[in-house]
Amino acid sequence: MIRIVLVDDHPVVRAGLRALVDGQEDLSVVGEADGLARAREVVGADRPDVVLMDLSLGDGQAGGAEVTAALRALPEPPEVLVLTTYDTESDILRALEAGARGYLLKDAPPEELFAGIRATARGETVLAPSVAATLVRRTTPGAVTITEREVEVLELLSRGLGNKEMARELFVSEATVKSHLSHIYTKLGVDTRAGAVAAAIERRIIRA
Repeated sequence: MIRIVLVDDHPVVRAGLRALVDGQEDLSVVGEADGLARAREVVGADRPDVVLMDLSLGDGQAGGAEVTAALRALPEPPEVLVLTTYDTESDILRALEAGARGYLLKDAPPEELFAGIRATARGETVLAPSVAATLVRRTTPGAVTITEREVEVLELLSRGLGNKEMARELFVSEATVKSHLSHIYTKLGVDTRAGAVAAAIERRIIRA
């Protein structure tokens, strides 16, 4: 029996997933959590094989990537399978770098989800087709690659922050922010802040 913990801040979503997953003879939901503190508690008590992890866990809470990293740092860590609505490059990379074994989207058919859970429990990598395509594009020779710090700048740009505010958020100088912006404009083929945000959203580098 594959033991599963659900981490999602929406009770209705957790209830739906529990009903779906528990309908499989070899799968069993043994616990639920809505954030980091509860996830640590439940995982420590119930020792699941797989954690199904949402990425957006509500305002003021650690995101799914941070929770994933915390769970993977435990002495006997569970495998983590991200199940989310987001397929932007920044979300994918953060989740995988945090230690997630796989990344599926919430519109996946039930059978794909079940197969993904089983594969994750076996230690195999599971990726939604659009996620795999994003990673392939990123590693294609000659492809424009946005660095993690440039993604952070783009996310701050999308929030309407100015150079001084971005420098404060990133703990760097305004000159460094301007340098990042220059590189971003060149890579995305734009010459304005609004153009950079629009291009990043269109290319699914950051969320809308």
